[in-house]
Amino acid sequence: MQQANDLHSADIGDFEKTMAVSTVMIQSVITFLMATKPGVGQQFFLGGIYEAIKFSASAFIFGILFSTIRTHPQATLKDYPRFMKNRWHVLFIPSIWWTLIYLLFLPQLQQHGTFHNWQGFCWQFISGNAAPHLWYNVMMLQFIILMPLFWWLARFVHRQPRRGTVIFTIMLLGELAWHYLYELRVFHGPDAKSWYLIDRFFLSFLIFAVGGTLLWQFYEKVTPWLMKHWFTQVIGWLALFYFVTVNFFSYGYPVKLSNAPYYLPSMIFYNLSTIFLIATFALYMQHFRNQWLPLIHWVALYAHRAYLGHVFWLYWVNRALNRLAPQLGIGIKLPLLAVLTIGLAFAGAYFIHRAWSAIKVLLHIGQLTNG
Repeated sequence: MQQANDLHSADIGDFEKTMAVSTVMIQSVITFLMATKPGVGQQFFLGGIYEAIKFSASAFIFGILFSTIRTHPQATLKDYPRFMKNRWHVLFIPSIWWTLIYLLFLPQLQQHGTFHNWQGFCWQFISGNAAPHLWYNVMMLQFIILMPLFWWLARFVHRQPRRGTVIFTIMLLGELAWHYLYELRVFHGPDAKSWYLIDRFFLSFLIFAVGGTLLWQFYEKVTPWLMKHWFTQVIGWLALFYFVTVNFFSYGYPVKLSNAPYYLPSMIFYNLSTIFLIATFALYMQHFRNQWLPLIHWVALYAHRAYLGHVFWLYWVNRALNRLAPQLGIGIKLPLLAVLTIGLAFAGAYFIHRAWSAIKVLLHIGQLTNG
Protein backbone atom coordinates (compact mmCIF):
# COMPACT_ATOMS: atom_id res chain seq x y z
CA MET A 1 0.00 0.00 0.00
CA GLN A 2 1.79 3.09 -1.25
CA GLN A 3 -0.17 5.51 0.90
CA ALA A 4 0.56 3.53 4.05
CA ASN A 5 4.30 3.52 3.39
CA ASP A 6 4.61 7.18 2.40
CA LEU A 7 6.29 8.81 5.40
CA HIS A 8 5.19 12.29 4.32
CA SER A 9 1.48 11.65 3.71
CA ALA A 10 -1.39 11.99 6.16
CA ASP A 11 -1.72 8.62 7.86
CA ILE A 12 -4.28 7.26 10.30
CA GLY A 13 -2.25 8.72 13.16
CA ASP A 14 -2.53 12.19 11.62
CA PHE A 15 -6.32 11.84 11.40
CA GLU A 16 -6.52 10.67 15.01
CA LYS A 17 -4.39 13.58 16.22
CA THR A 18 -6.32 16.11 14.14
CA MET A 19 -9.68 14.93 15.48
CA ALA A 20 -8.29 14.70 19.00
CA VAL A 21 -6.79 18.17 19.16
CA SER A 22 -9.89 19.78 17.61
CA THR A 23 -12.31 18.08 19.96
CA VAL A 24 -10.21 18.63 23.08
CA MET A 25 -10.23 22.37 22.41
CA ILE A 26 -14.01 22.21 22.17
CA GLN A 27 -14.00 20.37 25.50
CA SER A 28 -12.11 23.29 27.02
CA VAL A 29 -14.61 25.74 25.56
CA ILE A 30 -17.47 23.75 27.07
CA THR A 31 -15.71 23.71 30.44
CA PHE A 32 -15.43 27.53 30.36
CA LEU A 33 -19.12 27.87 29.37
CA MET A 34 -20.29 25.48 32.07
CA ALA A 35 -18.55 27.64 34.66
CA THR A 36 -21.06 30.40 33.86
CA LYS A 37 -23.89 28.17 35.18
CA PRO A 38 -26.16 28.14 32.09
CA GLY A 39 -29.76 26.98 32.19
CA VAL A 40 -30.83 23.36 32.61
CA GLY A 41 -31.43 22.73 28.91
CA GLN A 42 -28.14 24.37 27.97
CA GLN A 43 -26.27 22.27 30.51
CA PHE A 44 -27.62 19.05 29.04
CA PHE A 45 -26.90 20.33 25.52
CA LEU A 46 -23.28 21.14 26.38
CA GLY A 47 -22.94 17.93 28.38
CA GLY A 48 -24.12 15.84 25.44
CA ILE A 49 -21.53 17.39 23.14
CA TYR A 50 -18.86 16.98 25.80
CA GLU A 51 -19.61 13.28 26.20
CA ALA A 52 -19.65 12.71 22.43
CA ILE A 53 -16.13 14.12 22.05
CA LYS A 54 -14.72 12.54 25.19
CA PHE A 55 -12.33 10.43 23.14
CA SER A 56 -9.64 13.00 22.40
CA ALA A 57 -6.92 11.91 24.85
CA SER A 58 -7.29 8.27 23.88
CA ALA A 59 -7.28 9.04 20.15
CA PHE A 60 -4.18 11.22 20.47
CA ILE A 61 -2.23 8.45 22.22
CA PHE A 62 -3.39 5.97 19.58
CA GLY A 63 -2.33 8.34 16.82
CA ILE A 64 1.08 9.07 18.32
CA LEU A 65 1.93 5.39 18.62
CA PHE A 66 0.61 4.51 15.17
CA SER A 67 2.64 7.23 13.45
CA THR A 68 5.77 6.70 15.53
CA ILE A 69 5.86 2.94 14.90
CA ARG A 70 5.14 3.55 11.21
CA THR A 71 7.96 6.06 10.79
CA HIS A 72 10.43 4.07 12.92
CA PRO A 73 9.85 0.54 11.58
CA GLN A 74 13.25 -0.89 12.59
CA ALA A 75 13.89 1.20 15.70
CA THR A 76 15.71 -0.36 18.66
CA LEU A 77 17.22 0.94 21.88
CA LYS A 78 20.22 2.22 19.88
CA ASP A 79 17.91 4.71 18.18
CA TYR A 80 16.55 6.01 21.47
CA PRO A 81 19.05 8.87 22.08
CA ARG A 82 18.45 10.38 18.64
CA PHE A 83 14.70 9.86 19.00
CA MET A 84 14.63 11.60 22.39
CA LYS A 85 16.84 14.45 21.16
CA ASN A 86 14.27 15.20 18.47
CA ARG A 87 11.31 14.80 20.83
CA TRP A 88 13.01 16.99 23.43
CA HIS A 89 12.92 19.93 21.04
CA VAL A 90 9.56 19.15 19.45
CA LEU A 91 7.58 18.16 22.57
CA PHE A 92 9.39 18.79 25.84
CA ILE A 93 10.70 22.32 25.28
CA PRO A 94 7.28 23.71 24.16
CA SER A 95 5.77 21.96 27.20
CA ILE A 96 8.26 23.68 29.52
CA TRP A 97 7.69 27.12 28.02
CA TRP A 98 3.90 26.89 28.04
CA THR A 99 3.83 25.55 31.60
CA LEU A 100 5.92 28.53 32.70
CA ILE A 101 3.59 30.92 30.86
CA TYR A 102 0.53 29.50 32.62
CA LEU A 103 2.13 29.55 36.07
CA LEU A 104 3.62 33.04 35.76
CA PHE A 105 0.98 34.91 33.76
CA LEU A 106 -2.26 32.98 34.38
CA PRO A 107 -1.80 31.49 37.86
CA GLN A 108 -5.57 31.61 38.38
CA LEU A 109 -5.88 28.63 36.03
CA GLN A 110 -4.04 26.28 38.39
CA GLN A 111 -5.73 23.05 39.44
CA HIS A 112 -5.69 21.31 42.84
CA GLY A 113 -4.47 24.31 44.76
CA THR A 114 -2.00 27.10 44.05
CA PHE A 115 1.70 27.54 44.69
CA HIS A 116 2.90 29.75 47.55
CA ASN A 117 6.60 28.90 47.54
CA TRP A 118 9.20 27.44 45.20
CA GLN A 119 8.42 23.87 46.29
CA GLY A 120 4.77 24.40 45.40
CA PHE A 121 5.77 26.01 42.11
CA CYS A 122 7.89 22.98 41.20
CA TRP A 123 5.07 20.60 42.11
CA GLN A 124 2.48 22.48 40.06
CA PHE A 125 4.99 22.53 37.19
CA ILE A 126 5.78 18.81 37.04
CA SER A 127 2.34 17.49 38.05
CA GLY A 128 0.38 19.10 35.21
CA ASN A 129 -1.57 21.32 37.60
CA ALA A 130 -0.45 24.57 35.96
CA ALA A 131 -3.55 24.68 33.74
CA PRO A 132 -6.71 22.58 33.30
CA HIS A 133 -5.43 20.69 30.25
CA LEU A 134 -1.81 20.01 31.18
CA TRP A 135 -2.61 16.80 33.09
CA TYR A 136 -2.84 15.18 29.68
CA ASN A 137 0.55 16.49 28.61
CA VAL A 138 2.19 14.86 31.62
CA MET A 139 0.58 11.54 30.70
CA MET A 140 1.41 11.79 27.00
CA LEU A 141 5.09 12.52 27.59
CA GLN A 142 5.36 9.29 29.58
CA PHE A 143 4.59 7.35 26.40
CA ILE A 144 7.36 9.22 24.57
CA ILE A 145 9.82 8.26 27.31
CA LEU A 146 8.65 4.63 27.20
CA MET A 147 8.75 4.36 23.40
CA PRO A 148 11.42 1.58 23.34
CA LEU A 149 8.86 -0.73 24.97
CA PHE A 150 6.52 -0.23 22.03
CA TRP A 151 9.33 -0.68 19.54
CA TRP A 152 9.98 -4.02 21.23
CA LEU A 153 6.27 -4.87 21.12
CA ALA A 154 6.18 -4.12 17.38
CA ARG A 155 9.09 -6.50 16.79
CA PHE A 156 7.58 -9.15 19.08
CA VAL A 157 4.28 -9.36 17.18
CA HIS A 158 5.72 -8.80 13.69
CA ARG A 159 4.07 -11.29 11.30
CA GLN A 160 2.55 -13.03 14.33
CA PRO A 161 -1.20 -12.21 14.38
CA ARG A 162 -1.83 -14.69 17.19
CA ARG A 163 0.66 -12.90 19.40
CA GLY A 164 -0.98 -9.59 18.56
CA THR A 165 -4.42 -10.94 19.47
CA VAL A 166 -3.18 -12.33 22.78
CA ILE A 167 -1.36 -9.11 23.67
CA PHE A 168 -4.37 -6.94 22.85
CA THR A 169 -6.71 -9.21 24.84
CA ILE A 170 -4.44 -9.19 27.89
CA MET A 171 -4.03 -5.40 27.71
CA LEU A 172 -7.80 -4.91 27.32
CA LEU A 173 -8.57 -7.07 30.36
CA GLY A 174 -5.89 -5.26 32.36
CA GLU A 175 -7.26 -1.87 31.33
CA LEU A 176 -10.79 -2.91 32.29
CA ALA A 177 -9.54 -3.95 35.73
CA TRP A 178 -7.63 -0.67 36.09
CA HIS A 179 -10.69 1.40 35.14
CA TYR A 180 -12.90 -0.65 37.42
CA LEU A 181 -10.51 0.16 40.27
CA TYR A 182 -10.87 3.84 39.38
CA GLU A 183 -14.66 3.59 39.34
CA LEU A 184 -14.63 1.83 42.70
CA ARG A 185 -12.06 3.91 44.57
CA VAL A 186 -11.79 7.30 42.84
CA PHE A 187 -14.93 8.14 40.85
CA HIS A 188 -17.31 9.22 43.64
CA GLY A 189 -15.21 6.94 45.87
CA PRO A 190 -13.25 7.39 49.09
CA ASP A 191 -9.97 8.24 47.34
CA ALA A 192 -11.30 10.85 44.90
CA LYS A 193 -9.06 13.65 46.21
CA SER A 194 -5.94 11.73 47.13
CA TRP A 195 -5.83 9.66 43.93
CA TYR A 196 -6.45 12.43 41.41
CA LEU A 197 -2.99 11.86 39.88
CA ILE A 198 -4.19 8.53 38.51
CA ASP A 199 -5.61 10.37 35.49
CA ARG A 200 -2.12 11.35 34.34
CA PHE A 201 -0.55 7.91 34.80
CA PHE A 202 0.27 6.18 31.51
CA LEU A 203 -1.43 2.92 32.53
CA SER A 204 -4.79 4.67 32.25
CA PHE A 205 -4.33 4.91 28.47
CA LEU A 206 -2.08 1.91 27.78
CA ILE A 207 -4.63 -0.01 25.71
CA PHE A 208 -4.76 2.81 23.16
CA ALA A 209 -0.98 2.91 22.78
CA VAL A 210 -0.94 -0.85 22.28
CA GLY A 211 -3.81 -0.53 19.80
CA GLY A 212 -1.95 2.04 17.72
CA THR A 213 1.15 -0.14 17.67
CA LEU A 214 -0.75 -3.26 16.64
CA LEU A 215 -2.80 -1.53 13.95
CA TRP A 216 0.34 -0.55 12.07
CA GLN A 217 1.89 -4.00 12.49
CA PHE A 218 -1.21 -5.68 11.04
CA TYR A 219 -2.23 -2.83 8.76
CA GLU A 220 -2.80 -4.90 5.63
CA LYS A 221 -4.95 -7.42 7.51
CA VAL A 222 -7.04 -5.07 9.65
CA THR A 223 -7.70 -2.06 7.41
CA PRO A 224 -9.66 -3.94 4.68
CA TRP A 225 -11.88 -5.33 7.43
CA LEU A 226 -12.48 -1.83 8.84
CA MET A 227 -13.45 -0.48 5.43
CA LYS A 228 -15.73 -3.42 4.69
CA HIS A 229 -17.60 -3.20 7.98
CA TRP A 230 -17.94 0.57 8.28
CA PHE A 231 -21.72 0.45 8.70
CA THR A 232 -21.50 -2.10 11.52
CA GLN A 233 -19.01 0.20 13.20
CA VAL A 234 -21.43 3.11 12.97
CA ILE A 235 -24.22 1.07 14.57
CA GLY A 236 -21.87 -0.08 17.33
CA TRP A 237 -20.71 3.48 17.94
CA LEU A 238 -24.27 4.76 18.20
CA ALA A 239 -25.14 2.05 20.71
CA LEU A 240 -22.08 2.81 22.84
CA PHE A 241 -22.69 6.55 22.64
CA TYR A 242 -26.24 6.04 23.84
CA PHE A 243 -25.04 3.91 26.74
CA VAL A 244 -22.31 6.28 27.99
CA THR A 245 -24.54 9.34 27.55
CA VAL A 246 -27.44 7.81 29.49
CA ASN A 247 -24.98 6.90 32.22
CA PHE A 248 -23.60 10.45 32.26
CA PHE A 249 -27.03 12.07 32.43
CA SER A 250 -28.21 9.64 35.11
CA TYR A 251 -26.50 11.86 37.69
CA GLY A 252 -29.11 14.51 36.98
CA TYR A 253 -28.94 18.25 37.44
CA PRO A 254 -26.74 20.22 37.71
CA VAL A 255 -24.74 18.59 34.95
CA LYS A 256 -21.17 18.10 36.15
CA LEU A 257 -18.48 17.39 33.58
CA SER A 258 -16.55 15.51 36.26
CA ASN A 259 -19.20 12.78 35.87
CA ALA A 260 -17.82 12.09 32.38
CA PRO A 261 -14.29 10.80 33.06
CA TYR A 262 -12.18 8.76 30.66
CA TYR A 263 -11.66 6.06 33.25
CA LEU A 264 -14.92 4.13 33.30
CA PRO A 265 -14.88 0.62 31.76
CA SER A 266 -17.58 1.58 29.25
CA MET A 267 -15.45 4.47 27.99
CA ILE A 268 -12.72 2.07 26.85
CA PHE A 269 -15.11 0.54 24.32
CA TYR A 270 -16.61 3.90 23.34
CA ASN A 271 -13.16 5.38 22.73
CA LEU A 272 -11.94 2.35 20.78
CA SER A 273 -15.10 2.44 18.68
CA THR A 274 -14.57 6.13 17.91
CA ILE A 275 -10.88 5.62 17.15
CA PHE A 276 -11.61 2.86 14.64
CA LEU A 277 -14.33 4.96 12.99
CA ILE A 278 -11.81 7.78 12.54
CA ALA A 279 -9.34 5.26 11.14
CA THR A 280 -11.94 4.01 8.67
CA PHE A 281 -12.71 7.56 7.58
CA ALA A 282 -8.98 8.14 7.07
CA LEU A 283 -8.70 5.01 4.94
CA TYR A 284 -11.46 6.20 2.61
CA MET A 285 -9.85 9.65 2.37
CA GLN A 286 -6.56 7.99 1.44
CA HIS A 287 -8.23 5.61 -1.00
CA PHE A 288 -9.71 8.50 -2.99
CA ARG A 289 -6.57 10.67 -2.55
CA ASN A 290 -8.65 13.43 -1.01
CA GLN A 291 -7.38 16.97 -1.51
CA TRP A 292 -7.52 17.64 2.24
CA LEU A 293 -4.79 15.11 3.08
CA PRO A 294 -1.94 17.68 3.09
CA LEU A 295 -3.90 19.91 5.46
CA ILE A 296 -4.57 16.97 7.79
CA HIS A 297 -0.85 16.23 7.85
CA TRP A 298 -0.05 19.88 8.60
CA VAL A 299 -2.59 20.09 11.42
CA ALA A 300 -1.19 16.90 12.97
CA LEU A 301 2.33 18.34 12.75
CA TYR A 302 1.37 21.34 14.89
CA ALA A 303 -1.28 19.59 16.99
CA HIS A 304 0.71 19.26 20.21
CA ARG A 305 2.02 22.83 20.16
CA ALA A 306 -1.46 24.19 19.40
CA TYR A 307 -2.88 22.05 22.19
CA LEU A 308 -0.42 23.43 24.74
CA GLY A 309 -1.38 27.04 24.02
CA HIS A 310 -5.09 26.75 23.35
CA VAL A 311 -6.28 27.45 26.91
CA PHE A 312 -4.17 30.62 26.92
CA TRP A 313 -5.97 31.87 23.81
CA LEU A 314 -9.35 30.64 25.05
CA TYR A 315 -8.96 32.54 28.32
CA TRP A 316 -8.37 35.88 26.61
CA VAL A 317 -10.93 35.38 23.83
CA ASN A 318 -13.56 34.45 26.40
CA ARG A 319 -12.77 37.56 28.45
CA ALA A 320 -13.01 39.74 25.35
CA LEU A 321 -16.36 38.27 24.32
CA ASN A 322 -17.75 38.65 27.85
CA ARG A 323 -16.79 42.32 27.77
CA LEU A 324 -17.78 43.17 24.18
CA ALA A 325 -20.85 40.94 23.75
CA PRO A 326 -22.07 39.80 27.18
CA GLN A 327 -25.53 38.92 25.89
CA LEU A 328 -24.37 36.26 23.42
CA GLY A 329 -26.30 33.01 23.79
CA ILE A 330 -24.70 29.59 24.15
CA GLY A 331 -25.75 28.64 20.61
CA ILE A 332 -23.61 31.45 19.18
CA LYS A 333 -20.88 31.64 21.79
CA LEU A 334 -19.95 27.94 21.64
CA PRO A 335 -19.07 27.82 17.91
CA LEU A 336 -17.55 31.31 18.01
CA LEU A 337 -15.26 30.47 20.92
CA ALA A 338 -14.37 27.13 19.35
CA VAL A 339 -13.44 28.63 15.96
CA LEU A 340 -11.46 31.51 17.47
CA THR A 341 -9.64 29.27 19.95
CA ILE A 342 -8.71 26.63 17.37
CA GLY A 343 -7.67 29.26 14.84
CA LEU A 344 -5.53 31.25 17.27
CA ALA A 345 -3.98 28.12 18.76
CA PHE A 346 -2.76 26.85 15.39
CA ALA A 347 -1.80 30.29 14.11
CA GLY A 348 0.16 30.89 17.30
CA ALA A 349 1.90 27.52 17.07
CA TYR A 350 2.85 28.11 13.45
CA PHE A 351 4.16 31.67 13.86
CA ILE A 352 6.09 30.81 17.04
CA HIS A 353 7.72 27.96 15.14
CA ARG A 354 8.57 30.22 12.21
CA ALA A 355 9.94 32.92 14.50
CA TRP A 356 12.09 30.43 16.39
CA SER A 357 13.39 28.98 13.12
CA ALA A 358 14.35 32.47 11.97
CA ILE A 359 16.12 33.16 15.25
CA LYS A 360 18.10 29.93 14.93
CA VAL A 361 19.23 30.87 11.45
CA LEU A 362 20.17 34.36 12.59
CA LEU A 363 22.17 33.07 15.54
CA HIS A 364 23.57 30.04 13.70
CA ILE A 365 22.31 27.64 16.38
CA GLY A 366 20.25 25.30 14.20
CA GLN A 367 22.68 22.40 14.50
CA LEU A 368 22.93 22.84 18.25
CA THR A 369 19.20 22.67 18.89
CA ASN A 370 17.94 20.52 16.02
CA GLY A 371 14.47 21.88 16.93
